[in-house]
Amino acid sequence: MRFLFAAIVLLPLCCHAAKPLPLSTTFKGEAKFHDMASKAVTQHWGQLPTSERMVKIAMELEGIPYSSYTLEIDNHVESPSANFHGLDCWTFFEICLGFSRMLDTPKNSYQPQDLLDQIEWTRYRNGKCHGNYLDRIHYLAEWYVDNKKRGNIADLTRSFPNTRMHNRCQEMSILWKSYRYLKHNPDLRTQMAKQESRLTKMPVYMIPKDKVSNMEHQLQNGDIIGIASAHNGGYCSHVGIIVKDKQGRSRFMHASSSHKKVIIDSTISGYLNQYKKHAGILVARPK
Repeated sequence: MRFLFAAIVLLPLCCHAAKPLPLSTTFKGEAKFHDMASKAVTQHWGQLPTSERMVKIAMELEGIPYSSYTLEIDNHVESPSANFHGLDCWTFFEICLGFSRMLDTPKNSYQPQDLLDQIEWTRYRNGKCHGNYLDRIHYLAEWYVDNKKRGNIADLTRSFPNTRMHNRCQEMSILWKSYRYLKHNPDLRTQMAKQESRLTKMPVYMIPKDKVSNMEHQLQNGDIIGIASAHNGGYCSHVGIIVKDKQGRSRFMHASSSHKKVIIDSTISGYLNQYKKHAGILVARPK
């Protein structure tokens, strides 16, 4: 599943008056969650720096099967959600971040709603879901901007040699049949197209992939890496996190559609060079 860069745009939202979705729909894999939460409590993960906490959580997710469109959980009602049975690239980094943030509040035990609260805070514009599909931040650049504004991340992209991107955002409105909410709510498609048109005008910068090998040693555990796309559709086609290996190399950990699971891949520069479609990276550091 591809994730695209965008800007903050406040649009009229399409509403469906409906009850909130049940936990059985919004949360999958409670046993895995409780196992991880128990380890976090007994091993005092909450006392670790955010960067190390992110890696602890990521390692617990290694090997979970890749599953696309895991955010599309209903035909009409949008809701924070988590799925430990299958992850795509967005939900992998999102759970790493949300779980890490959850541990900022010390507890003797944690419940699924604790994680869902953190996911709502980072997934939705201004940190709030009202049940509407366009509450959700669908494009990674908007996610960077919105979460930077609220102090959740530092956007480090322009701290390194960078260049402006000139991609066009259009993927979701063109491929609307692939998105459950857009397929079942035709009125949302027009709003999404308008949003994409505005997002295309947003200044977005990347670190070109021929510059990454010289700066990747400065990346840290848990840095969120957007993979800039060389093609139109959106600014970014993939996302994952950095995991430093024993040699100090910056490895790219992600939910891989090619490998069909969450893996620790090659160095981030090596990963970029495997694919012509990858133009560079964007870097966010969780706070």
